[in-house]
Amino acid sequence: MSIYADHAATTAMSGAAIEAMTRCMKEEYGNPSSLYRMGQRAKETLERAREEIAGVIGAEPGEIYFTSGGSEADNQAIRSAALTGRKKGKNHILSTAFEHHAVLHTLEALKAEGFEVTLLDVHSDGIVRPEEAEAAIRPETCLVTVMTANNEIGTIQPIREIGEICRKKGVVFHTDAVQAVGHLDVNVQRDRIDMLSASAHKFHGPKGVGFLYVRKGIPLLPLIHGGAQEKGKRAGTENLPGIVGMAAALKEATAGREAEAARLTALRDRLIRGLAEIPHSALNGDAKRRLPGNVSFCFEGIEGESLLLLLDEKGISASSGSACTSGSLDPSHVLLAIGRVHDVAHGSLRLTLGRENTPEDVEAIISATKDVVGYLRSFSPVWRDLQSGKTPFIL
Repeated sequence: MSIYADHAATTAMSGAAIEAMTRCMKEEYGNPSSLYRMGQRAKETLERAREEIAGVIGAEPGEIYFTSGGSEADNQAIRSAALTGRKKGKNHILSTAFEHHAVLHTLEALKAEGFEVTLLDVHSDGIVRPEEAEAAIRPETCLVTVMTANNEIGTIQPIREIGEICRKKGVVFHTDAVQAVGHLDVNVQRDRIDMLSASAHKFHGPKGVGFLYVRKGIPLLPLIHGGAQEKGKRAGTENLPGIVGMAAALKEATAGREAEAARLTALRDRLIRGLAEIPHSALNGDAKRRLPGNVSFCFEGIEGESLLLLLDEKGISASSGSACTSGSLDPSHVLLAIGRVHDVAHGSLRLTLGRENTPEDVEAIISATKDVVGYLRSFSPVWRDLQSGKTPFIL
């Protein structure tokens, strides 16, 4: 048995993306900055991809800048808004406590440069309250950055409401939409988004390529200096095969998005019901306002890392909210942000379903997880203390 259930980490490249990239590498290998015909054909291919991507999110082609992925796009958007704001005497940034580290670590770096950062509470359901965001905006606020959907627990944020608030108050609004683009209906005009980050490998495109949307009139400062590519905002010869593959993957994902979302939502809800049968377990985040394929659970009395390794032995690829596998003993900052205590947060499991997954996969995951959780609890001293009453149950 082999079941891949970690689509929030990365996705398999689609056939459409592979075909588009292969054709580009064989036929359009010219440099888009070159003046001769081969270079100009490559330039036309580049601009066609830009138009296709812009159309999907309701943007103008000139508002799309190609990057190496979501992390670069987040860094460039946040730093641009912050440094531009500081020139106007504004040095306050508003974000949330459960953003991706590409956002949080950028904010930490800006704090060291003298910026003030406020992180909003996301509550036990994993959702930001627009009225709290509005109350936290100050005259000196230069940027609000709130992710569209959380990468660990999958909760979908009220982006349109927050965008309206920011537009009304004249504050730049950025959203990390890495988990959302290709999976949710994202429209930058409707949702009043000023800057948006996306990454191709989250919607069956290639790794190492993404894009940043920047609304016309919003200043964008380069992170990488050199040539005049991307209107002087991102130096370096464009990764044309990657960009073409990204456009093809996004076009395909968007064409079948509604049907696939309905299919995944049904699988997701069955998986939630099955895992909820495990005693002293809890779903992380709102049960409905979440990405179609995302299921995040905590199981009391076990360690998430052991759970992952044993599931892997059974052929199931999953991930944990715990940062143990990256060498840290600290549990996920996302789970702590929604109020999970350390002991419970360590016993987390994230399962993210995608195109390849079937109802049979879901039943196999439920069965395997029940077996593994039971096995781990059978020799856990923490579980013995919980069962004996020495330590009270939390879940």
